[in-house]
Amino acid sequence: MSELTITTRLPVLKISADQHGWEDDEIVTEYPLTIFLNDEEFATIVCTPADLEEMVVGFLAAEGVIKSYSEIKQLTINEAQGFAYVDLHKETILSQSFYSKRRITSCCGKSRQSFYFFSDARTAKPVESTTTVTPAQCMRLMKELQASSEIHRQTGGVHNAALCTPDEVLLQFSDIGRHNALDKIYGKCLRDNISTTDKILVFSGRISSEVLLKAAKIGAGIILSKSAPTDLALQLADELKLTAVGFIRNDKMNVYTQAERILLP
Repeated sequence: MSELTITTRLPVLKISADQHGWEDDEIVTEYPLTIFLNDEEFATIVCTPADLEEMVVGFLAAEGVIKSYSEIKQLTINEAQGFAYVDLHKETILSQSFYSKRRITSCCGKSRQSFYFFSDARTAKPVESTTTVTPAQCMRLMKELQASSEIHRQTGGVHNAALCTPDEVLLQFSDIGRHNALDKIYGKCLRDNISTTDKILVFSGRISSEVLLKAAKIGAGIILSKSAPTDLALQLADELKLTAVGFIRNDKMNVYTQAERILLP
């Protein structure tokens, strides 16, 4: 059982218009995990210390290092030191022309050096999903995602992501990094052989270009968010045939791309 804690209680001076005082508050943990791939350092991810195996598997798949869970010979995590050791059945050459060795932070992910990284061009393909959903189902799934995150209620410091059918939430993960939460979904699906092409991603954060690319790599044809998209994300959504829906709140929502998957009453 993991000895890592995902929150810490700390004293906080709370101030309102008419009073102030010190109270204990739950603060989310920020944890660096360095991945070694075939004994060579690959990347350091700053994350919430939960569901680390799923995150590592999903991250490697999103980077194009693996295509299936069966390519992993062994995965060991040293929680105390913050290291993940991954041995593959194949040799991997970590060429700088293929991968960008970097520290991946909790807030914005990797800095994009160009329109696509090499791994994005290899692994982000147009989605082939015929799944459809109604506006009422979109709003219900978003409410269910928000209600299901205990760590968000405690700290307000994490993003939430879920894999869903039009009728229910199947998987849900939280992390300080929005991209990490999606990697955890991806890793879980690969490890447990869960089909994604007929599913929907529901997400609490902004739909950035990186988030959109990860959604396409996962293979879900619809991504729902309570927040805004970026213009580059919407360009990619059109190219990759992915339905992007944002600002799902107060019984309203905006459909930005591939609107034919949204069944209007």
